Amino acid sequence: MADTVYSVLRRRRLLEAVTPSASPREMALASLVKLQGVGIGALDSLLKAGEQAWLAALKARDLDALPFEIRADLPDWVIARLRQRLPDEEILAIAKSFHHPAPLDLRVNTVKAPREAVLQRLEADGTPASPARFSPVGVRVKEKVALNRHPMFLDGAVEVQDEGSQILGMLVEPKRADMVVDFCAGAGGKTLQLGAAMGSYGRLYAYDVSDKRLANLTPRLRRSGLSNVHPQRIAGENDAKVKRLRGKIDRVLVDAPCTGLGTLRRNPDLKTRQTEAGLAELNAKQFAILEGAAAS
Repeated sequence: MADTVYSVLRRRRLLEAVTPSASPREMALASLVKLQGVGIGALDSLLKAGEQAWLAALKARDLDALPFEIRADLPDWVIARLRQRLPDEEILAIAKSFHHPAPLDLRVNTVKAPREAVLQRLEADGTPASPARFSPVGVRVKEKVALNRHPMFLDGAVEVQDEGSQILGMLVEPKRADMVVDFCAGAGGKTLQLGAAMGSYGRLYAYDVSDKRLANLTPRLRRSGLSNVHPQRIAGENDAKVKRLRGKIDRVLVDAPCTGLGTLRRNPDLKTRQTEAGLAELNAKQFAILEGAAAS
C-alpha cells in the first residue's frame, strides 16, 4: 500500500492526465497497472464496471507522446528555472531519476566497525549489500529491509544516510584536534559522520533551532559511542552561543534549510507543497544563516 501511494505521488501529474477523472482510486489502479507492472487479471475481482476497459487502453498507451511537462512530472516553475540552464533532454533525464524509489544507503560508523566487516555481516544475515560508489564509509543495500532491529543498527555500527549526504560530510575533512560546527544539524546524520571521522576526538558542536530535531539526535548519539559531540539549541544565527565561538572554529558545515526538491525520490509530496514564493523566502533565510556561520 505504501509503495502504491508513493508511486502515485511520484507520478501524480502523469496519472492525473491519463485517468478519466483523476480520482484517488483511478490513480492507484493506473499506478499498479502502468507503473508497477501488476497484471489487470490480478485486479479483476476488485474492478468496477468500465475500469477494465480503460486500464487495458492505458496499458497499451505510449506515454512518450504526452507533453514534455507531464512526462517530466515536475512543477512548471521548476521546469522553467531548469530551462534557463539546461536543454530539455537533460531536464528529462534528471526528472526521470526522480520517478523511482531511492535506494537504501548506510553509513558505517568506523569508530565501531570497518566497512568490510559490516558488508560480511549483512551478507551472512541474508541482506546483500555492496560498497557505495563514492563514499569510503558507505554501503548500499540491494533490497529494502527493516534495519531498525538489526544488531549492527542497535549497536551504532551503521546509520541510515544517503550517499549524497555522506559526500557532503567528507568535503568538510575534519581533523582529530579540530573544533567543528554543524550549523544546521537537524537529527544529526552528518554530525555523527563528522564525529566518527574525527575518531571521537576534538570538539564538535551540533547547532539547531529546533528542540525536536535535536531530541532525535539524542538516541543516535548514544548508539554511536561518540564523546566529542555537543548538541546545542540556538535561537538563530546571531545567538550568543554562536558569537562566543567566533574566530575559534576550524571547520563549519552549513546544510541550510532548502526546498528539499533534491530528495523527490524519498519525498515526492514536495512537488506539490513547495512553491516559487517559498523558494524566495528560503533564499533570504539561507543567506542570513551563511553570513552567521561564515563569521565562525
